[in-house]
Amino acid sequence: MKACSMFVGALALLLAGTAHADDGYRLWLRAPAASVASSVAVRGETPTLRIAADELTRALPAGLNVTVATAADADVAALRLPFAALGDEGYLVRRVTLGGKPTLLVAGNSDRGALYGAFALLRHLATGGTVANAALTSTPKVKLRVLNHWDNLDGTVERGYAGDSLWDWWTLPDRTDPRYTDYARANASIGINGTVLNNVNAKVDSLTPRYIAKAAALADVFRPWGIKVYLSARFSAPIELGGLKTADPRDPAVAAWWKAKADEIYRAIPDFGGFLVKANSEGQPGPRDYGATHADGANMLAAVVKPHGGIVMWRAFVYADTDPSDRAKQAYTEFKPLDGTFADNVLVQVKNGAIDFQPREPFHPLFGAMPKTPLMVEFQITKEYLGFATHLAYLGPLFEETLASRTGRGAETVATVVDGSSEGHRLTGIAGVANIGRDRDWSGSTFNQANWYVFGRMAWDPTLTAAPIAREWAQQTFGTDRQVVDTAVKMMMGSREAVVDYTGALGLAHLMATGHHYGPGPWVDDLKRPEWNPAYYHKADRAGIGFDRTRTGSDAVDQYAPPIAKQLADPKTTPERELLWFHHVAWDRKMPSGKTLWEDLVAHYDRGVGYVAGMRQQWDGVRTLVDAERWQKTAAYLAVQEREARWWRDASLSYWMSINGRALPRGVTAPAHDLAWYKAQHYAYVPGHYD
Repeated sequence: MKACSMFVGALALLLAGTAHADDGYRLWLRAPAASVASSVAVRGETPTLRIAADELTRALPAGLNVTVATAADADVAALRLPFAALGDEGYLVRRVTLGGKPTLLVAGNSDRGALYGAFALLRHLATGGTVANAALTSTPKVKLRVLNHWDNLDGTVERGYAGDSLWDWWTLPDRTDPRYTDYARANASIGINGTVLNNVNAKVDSLTPRYIAKAAALADVFRPWGIKVYLSARFSAPIELGGLKTADPRDPAVAAWWKAKADEIYRAIPDFGGFLVKANSEGQPGPRDYGATHADGANMLAAVVKPHGGIVMWRAFVYADTDPSDRAKQAYTEFKPLDGTFADNVLVQVKNGAIDFQPREPFHPLFGAMPKTPLMVEFQITKEYLGFATHLAYLGPLFEETLASRTGRGAETVATVVDGSSEGHRLTGIAGVANIGRDRDWSGSTFNQANWYVFGRMAWDPTLTAAPIAREWAQQTFGTDRQVVDTAVKMMMGSREAVVDYTGALGLAHLMATGHHYGPGPWVDDLKRPEWNPAYYHKADRAGIGFDRTRTGSDAVDQYAPPIAKQLADPKTTPERELLWFHHVAWDRKMPSGKTLWEDLVAHYDRGVGYVAGMRQQWDGVRTLVDAERWQKTAAYLAVQEREARWWRDASLSYWMSINGRALPRGVTAPAHDLAWYKAQHYAYVPGHYD
C-alpha cells in the first residue's frame, strides 16, 4: 500500500508539472476563455467594434464592466479625454463613468483604434498587468505596417520555410478558409494593417479579373480587422496582358492601361492599398529597360492609384551587374540622385542593409541620404540566411540594431527616418517579408512566431526594444511560469548573435551556399557574375580577409554621411562587428580582445556553437513545464541547429586554413572532416527555393 501511494503521489506531481498538449496554432493569443463572461457594451455598430467586444468578452476575467466605443459617441466625447493626440489608429483604455455607471472604456478615434485598444488590454493582463492599473494609451509612430508575402500563385512560397502558401488561390473566391480570419486576428493584435498578397517576383496573372476577384475575397475577410490588401505588380503587364509593344512609363498608352487596371481593381476592392513593385532587379522588368528612371516608373503608377487614395511602394533592391566594383553600392547609386523627384504617394522601400538580409549588415546608406523622400524600411522576417525555420534566431535584436543606428545627420536614426519625424514626412511605413505558411504553427516553429510578433510591435513603435518584447511574447506564448519565461527570453536574446558567430562574424557576409542559401559555401568562386560568388564578399587571401570598402577599395564608405564615413574609413574606429565588411584586414592584426584576428575569428565560431549547445541544455530544463508537442519540436530543431552550427564552423575553418596556411590556436578542436568532404556536400529540394 505504501509503494502504491508513493506511485500515485509521484504520478500526480508529474501530471501537475506537465503542460497540456498544444500544436502552436493559437500563437500568442492564448488567453483562456472566461468561465463567466464580463459585461462588455458596444457603443456603435460596426463589424470592427463588434470584433473588439467579442475579443474582450471571450478573455476578460469575470465581473468587469467594459465599454467599447469611439470618440464620436456623444457620451464619450463629453468626457473630454485626450483623443486628439491619438490620430486615426491610436487607443486609450481608462476607468471612467458613463451613464452614471463606472466602466473600463476601450476607445479610439476610429473603430480600428478601439480594436487595437482591446488587444492592448488583453496583452496588458496576460503579461502581469491588472485591471486596476490598466491606464493604457498608444499611437502608432508608423502609418503603414505591412507584411510582404512572397507567395506564388502555384502555392509555393519563395524563401518560405513554413510550408505552402496560406492563400489557397485555387479555391478562392468561392471558399475563404477560416485560417484567413485567424491570420487577420493575429495581425490586428500586434497592429499590422496591410498585407501584400503575392511575391515581389510577380506574375501578371495577379492582375487578371480572375485573380482580382480572389484578392477581393481576402480583402473582405481582412477589412473588419483593419487590414488593407496590396498587390505586387509586374512592370511589363501592359505588354503581357494589354498587348502593348512597350511598358515605358512615359508612354501615354502605358499610363492609360495602368489607369484602367487600377480603376478595375478599385471597383472590386474599394479600399485597395496600392502596388508594391520590384523593378530592374534579378531579371524583373522595369523603367530602366526604356531609359527611364525609377521615379518615372513609380510616379506613373502613383498617378493612377492616387484618385483612389492608393500608394506605391517602390523597392530599392536593384540587383544587376551595373556596378561591378561593389554590389553594396548599387541602390545608393541609382536612387540617391532621385531624391525629391518621387510623387507624394510613393514610398521607396529600402532593405535594412545594402546587400541582402544577411545575419548582420551595417544599416543601408540610403537612410539619411534621401531626406526629401519617404523611406520605408524592409526587414526579412523569414530567415533566408539565418538557418531557415529550424534554427532558433530571434530577430528583435537585428531590428533594434538597425532602427537605432545613427545616420550621421545630427541625432537622426534609421527609426526617425522611417517614422517621418526627421523630415516631417506624413507617409511612413515598415515592411516585413512574412514567415507565415500552411504549417499548423504558422511559422515553422514556436520561436519563429516571435519574429512575426516583434516585427508588428516594432512597426507600431520603432523605438521599442527587443528584450521586453521577447518577454511579453514568452508570457503570452508559454504562460506565467517564471522559469519557462526566463529561459525562453535568455535563449532568444543571444540567438541571433550566435548565428552571426557560426556563419560569419566580424563583418563577414554572404558566405552561404549559392541558390538555396543553405549551409556554408565560402569557397564558391566559379559562377558567371562576380557578385554571385561568396568568395567575392570575403576577399580572403594569404595576407588577410575582408572587403575593402574604403577609398583604396570600392569607396562604399563615402555613401554614408561624413561623420559615419570618417568613422568607417579607419579600421581602428570601425565597430568590430563590421570590421571585415569595410576593411581587408591582416590575419595577425591585434584585436581588442588581445588575440589576433585569426584567433578571434576562430573563437567566434566556437562561441556560436557553444551558445546553441547551451540553448539545448536550457530547454531541457523546462521539459516538464512546457507542453510536450511544442517542447519536442523545439528540442528537435535545436539538435538540428547544433549539428548545422558545427558544420558551419568546421567547413569554414577548413576553408580559411586552406587560404591562410595557419594552424588552429592551441586547444581548439579540429574540423571533423577535410575541406574536400565539405565541398562535396550537395543538397537538392531545399525548402523555400524554387528554380
